[in-house]
Amino acid sequence: MKTTSTAAEPSHYTWLITLQFRRGGGLSTVTETGCFHPRPGEPASRAAAFREIRELMTRRFPEISDAFCVLFFSIEPDQL
Repeated sequence: MKTTSTAAEPSHYTWLITLQFRRGGGLSTVTETGCFHPRPGEPASRAAAFREIRELMTRRFPEISDAFCVLFFSIEPDQL
């Protein structure tokens, strides 16, 4: 028996990212979360979402935009 899925692609995804950066003489971290909505008509990819979220972090935290390290990144469909 062959089954096919008729479920639609998720329309939005929840993401979580943790960044590490130098502050003073040590290291600091920041964790942010949000919702990612793929652009209509464009195929959604994890890599494209990561690039867009990383760019968002550089705008949100301009003081560390040229020198941070991603410690953790997760993106999942926002559905139960």
